[in-house]
Amino acid sequence: MFSAGCVLSLLMAWFCGSPLLDQSGYSPVEPDVASSVIKVRVPGTAVPFELVRTPVGAVEFEDAEHQIGSLFVLRTELTWDLYDIYVYELDEPDGSSPADAVSRPSKPYVPPDRGFGHDGYPAIGMTRGAAEGFCEWLSLKTGLSVRLPTQPEWVYLARAGDLTPYCCGVTADTLGEVAWFLENSEHTTHPVGLKKPNGFGLFDIHGNAAEWVMTDTRRPIAMGGGYRDAADASTTTSAQRQMSNWNQSDPQIPKSRWWLADCSWVGFRFVVDATDEQTRKLEELRDE
Repeated sequence: MFSAGCVLSLLMAWFCGSPLLDQSGYSPVEPDVASSVIKVRVPGTAVPFELVRTPVGAVEFEDAEHQIGSLFVLRTELTWDLYDIYVYELDEPDGSSPADAVSRPSKPYVPPDRGFGHDGYPAIGMTRGAAEGFCEWLSLKTGLSVRLPTQPEWVYLARAGDLTPYCCGVTADTLGEVAWFLENSEHTTHPVGLKKPNGFGLFDIHGNAAEWVMTDTRRPIAMGGGYRDAADASTTTSAQRQMSNWNQSDPQIPKSRWWLADCSWVGFRFVVDATDEQTRKLEELRDE
């Protein structure tokens, strides 16, 4: 028997046009979901990314109800394929765009992927400030208003209509269906999109890399748990506050504002508000 939450998630998946996965993992966009998923290519590069449009809704979080507008959301955690363009200025060899003036991360003094894997793997180890810098850069490159989700938005996107601690009606015992976490990750990140998506068609909401969000607190917060976290620390409301030991071994004085030397489990995904103007802009950028 399906739980009520799982049934709701399946209905949401149908409504949002979430494609089914084949055995290889991340499925291509099917024709019947073309209206909810948009493939965009970063101008001046050969690197595409996919955004899925999510519906208007509301979420109960921290004893308050939050109204959530329609968003275009990166379907997976941001990968190195995209982040490398920003870090290494692969888009502006001649400095010919306003985006060239955006502050970019200093080159990391340790392998940023920690040897886990690069192409197709989630970008990890950046500070929240660096994640915001990426959003500023991509905004200038595309003309979109790219940003990190707020904490309530992230919870809403993660739940996708399910009110249990995990998406899709899974439990702590079946979390491996949708997540790379302590019990199955082998202490490493994995390529994005290999597990089942949630009801909005978003992959790796639980585990793999915890995800930076915007909050009103001074200490940055990452949501959802990462590859090293147990099931009870990988729910749709699981939050980690950045600790000083996440950057303890950084020898620089002052310590890097771009990289976390001792944090290999935090990344991010971005959102775009689905206003009429932003929707038109995305249609112009659509990569068929």
